[in-house]
Amino acid sequence: MSAPSFLVMAGDGINCERETAHALRLAGADATIAHVNDILAAPTVLDRHDGLALPGGFSFGDELGSGRLLALKLKHQLAEALDRLVARKCPIIGICNGFQVLLQLGLLPTPREAQLATLTRNEGGHFIDRWVGLAVEPNTACHWTRALDTARTIELPIRHGEGRVMFAVDRAEMIATSLADAGQVVLRYTQPVNGSHGDIAGLCDPSGLIFGLMPHPEAYVSQATYRTVRADPFAPGDGAGIFHSIMRIFDHQLGR
Repeated sequence: MSAPSFLVMAGDGINCERETAHALRLAGADATIAHVNDILAAPTVLDRHDGLALPGGFSFGDELGSGRLLALKLKHQLAEALDRLVARKCPIIGICNGFQVLLQLGLLPTPREAQLATLTRNEGGHFIDRWVGLAVEPNTACHWTRALDTARTIELPIRHGEGRVMFAVDRAEMIATSLADAGQVVLRYTQPVNGSHGDIAGLCDPSGLIFGLMPHPEAYVSQATYRTVRADPFAPGDGAGIFHSIMRIFDHQLGR
């Protein structure tokens, strides 16, 4: 049986495409890296893949806000192809800058509905580059975290200047509570990091197939890249479970 195929976007300042493709391949996917301009020139390429990854980076140098210009570019030229991808219930992941793009595209928190969340400058006003503890919400609908032990804190690196999850000021708590009740809050920082509402680090759509997160799981798929030396550098890192989780979707579809 052929492996599930993921398209991994590159170009326009994205710089984590190789690590993201590697993480997907380790989990059993067939990952193809493609430049955003090549995808826009032939949007039907999305129809030939089972999933999409928007990696981290600094698209367009974060001009006019992180992810905004890339999202505008994709929205005007790739909207129909993205709608088809969502309609086919294909998994989509946006990591860091990719999370910012998914929000700006309107694919999160709920596709085709008014944008309820945004990512803005960190509360401290500066870029953050460090490892953080993360708790996986026990009632999350997210398929990307199904293989993770919700009783255990995981660690992943973050590196962002605009990673603060915010909701409409006049109804922020109502929106956050509604998303949590629907299982769309996926990850929370175990301690305050950037001022995100409720320490939210990741959100998914109602289907649990579209997932955006600020931490970088692709940067910790093996113990070799942990912040301190580990006895077995080839053992899986905490980020590996995220990519292995989504493969269960395809195992279920194929009856494996």
